[in-house]
Amino acid sequence: MSSNPPRDAVDRTHPARGTRGLLRLWPAALLIAAAAVPFGSFPLPGLLAGPVGSPGNLQLLALCLLFGALATGYDLLLGRTGLLSFGHVLYFAFGAYATNTVMLEAHLPFPVAALIGVLAGTALSAVLGAVSLRVSGIGFSMVTLAFAQAFSIVVSRDPGGLTGGEEGRAAPAGLLPGGFVGIDHTADLYWLALGCLLLTLGVSAWALRSPLGRVWDGISQNEQRVEVLGLRPYGFKLTAFVIAGALAAFAGTVHLLLTGGATPGTTTTDFSLSLLVMVVLGGSGSRWGPMIGGILYTWADQRLSDVAGSGAVASLPGVLRVPLSQPLFLLGALFVVIVAVLPGGLARLPARIAVVRRGRTVRTEPPPDAPPAAQGAVGTARAGDRHGA
Repeated sequence: MSSNPPRDAVDRTHPARGTRGLLRLWPAALLIAAAAVPFGSFPLPGLLAGPVGSPGNLQLLALCLLFGALATGYDLLLGRTGLLSFGHVLYFAFGAYATNTVMLEAHLPFPVAALIGVLAGTALSAVLGAVSLRVSGIGFSMVTLAFAQAFSIVVSRDPGGLTGGEEGRAAPAGLLPGGFVGIDHTADLYWLALGCLLLTLGVSAWALRSPLGRVWDGISQNEQRVEVLGLRPYGFKLTAFVIAGALAAFAGTVHLLLTGGATPGTTTTDFSLSLLVMVVLGGSGSRWGPMIGGILYTWADQRLSDVAGSGAVASLPGVLRVPLSQPLFLLGALFVVIVAVLPGGLARLPARIAVVRRGRTVRTEPPPDAPPAAQGAVGTARAGDRHGA
């Protein structure tokens, strides 16, 4: 009788299986670490200025989390349904402006005004989505861009004194929750942004795992095939549009608290393109990619501005100082490098590493006409590598 244990027993006790089980817990571990950030007093040189838990850094990290949520919601259109919208920031800005206007004009407290703002943003996305989705392809993109540009013009022209024009309108501090006003409550704002991100991830995961998400995937792959199956893609695309719009409007109300007011910068074409870059940078259509792209882009936008204005850059020769003193140049260069090296975005990095490792293993295979002894030696070496990993 052989003394070797059964293969099933070896597989169950294989160290690699235990390692994979531990790796599945990384989202929970990352969430715990993220929630504990306000209590951190250690510095991260090169990444953040000063202690991690300082008010300035918490403000920056809260914006990173918020735009990570916005990018995740937008990917329900771009990466999951194949809809390239250039006007998604319209619903983000509308949520902030509607909430602020209700507080200022109707004198309602923030929770009530925020609920009205989210509902109004959801209704607006349903109406404009129903019109935009009557066309497809580049026509859809241009229609969404036109709606966003029209809203941006309305905000800048300030009809009736409701938007504040190019200056925006500050939120009334007396109607805001006391726990979210003042520098002493920056940690609460950070946790609010973290909650917004978790909510967006949860809604996105629920939608993608439902039959609705499977239809979205089919539409992005081959819309005509979905029609052949007897389904109407228009209704499913409109549902994705409305869900993404509602999530964006909710994120807009959180942004109102973070910045203390509604600002016209969130209505511009530049912000629309920035949102698209966030998703592409992280990896469109992936589970974590848009979130990673939104966080990284927001952090880089802030930190590269500090680098561009540093004394080290100012001391460089003019041929280098002029381009490097422009934050957008640095951000664009970073984006080009990442896209060139990782065409699928940062979310594809683990898969590409795995491909490289498999390629190295394949190169150790002997040619078909190699002597049997050589083939046996290579097989033994590969078996040793597997069990020694």
